[in-house]
Amino acid sequence: MFSLQRNNRGIGLPEVIIAIFLTTIGVLAILSLQPSAWRTVGRSDFLGRAAEILYKELDTRETLIMNPCNTVTVGTTTTSVKTSGMAGVIAGDATYSVTTTITNIGTNVWRVTVRVTWPINTRGISESLVVTRQEKFRFPEGCPSV
Repeated sequence: MFSLQRNNRGIGLPEVIIAIFLTTIGVLAILSLQPSAWRTVGRSDFLGRAAEILYKELDTRETLIMNPCNTVTVGTTTTSVKTSGMAGVIAGDATYSVTTTITNIGTNVWRVTVRVTWPINTRGISESLVVTRQEKFRFPEGCPSV
């Protein structure tokens, strides 16, 4: 067989220093990403909660308008919603501003526009929905149409 020369000394000091240097660079690179990751997580948390509030408001208004027994009030209303759902302020609680605009665009047809804003995003998010009266949503049965 071939006789190969082998180095039985193991890893030398220069190799250890290079390995420590490369590991340090890698760890510092990962740590430098943390602040931007936390900002992104915070923004997505606010946006997710705003989307939930927006679609809950749209769904509520749509349900009320589709029922022929309910009176539809045209105009703009602004309310505040706290993420905790409590009436009082709790530490760490965020307050969202919900602006709902209902306009009559025809006989028994309304447009509902909801905009949700929060302290770090004054532009917020918004969505519109066209809603019509639906006889199948009449409740209680036998009520007069409004």
